[in-house]
Amino acid sequence: MQADLRLREICRIVQGTMIGEGNVAVDSLVIDSRNMLPSSHAMFVALKGERHDGHQYIEQLYQQGLRAFLVAMPQDPTSFPGAGFCLVEDSLAALQELAAARRKAFPGLVGAITGSNGKTIVKEWIYQLLAPSFSMHRSPKSFNSQVGVPLSVMMLEDTHQIGLFEAGISLPGEMERLEKIISPE
Repeated sequence: MQADLRLREICRIVQGTMIGEGNVAVDSLVIDSRNMLPSSHAMFVALKGERHDGHQYIEQLYQQGLRAFLVAMPQDPTSFPGAGFCLVEDSLAALQELAAARRKAFPGLVGAITGSNGKTIVKEWIYQLLAPSFSMHRSPKSFNSQVGVPLSVMMLEDTHQIGLFEAGISLPGEMERLEKIISPE
């Protein structure tokens, strides 16, 4: 992820409303409270799904040291001293918008692998062929969904020469959103 990124800047990129402390440094993203990174500079993206609502984990993550949150439900900053909240209409759409901005700023080449079957193995083969000659980032595991692709794109570093991503869909219209994020060569 881009070094020295502040929550205030993220909020500007995703056209959110800044609540609380905006000068919080962000160096990584968390979407699952069970997989929190050891960094206190991670930003939690509170995603709402059919069975879970990430907003219910904000207090727990705050207690664990997180201070940056991307949310779709207003939070009371007086309950979370030193924390900052970027309030948006849709936290998934904001995550995707943030990733698209990161991709746009990336100076290297970007490729994408799509299709019904074999995306992960083809991505790994290409990586094995090119990695000895280029500094590369590839999507981890099979991060090819509406959530996985933006998380993977956010891991791009300016030191990488090539970004290689896989993209999969489960519903009509999803590939268009992923293409906007990845924007392959």
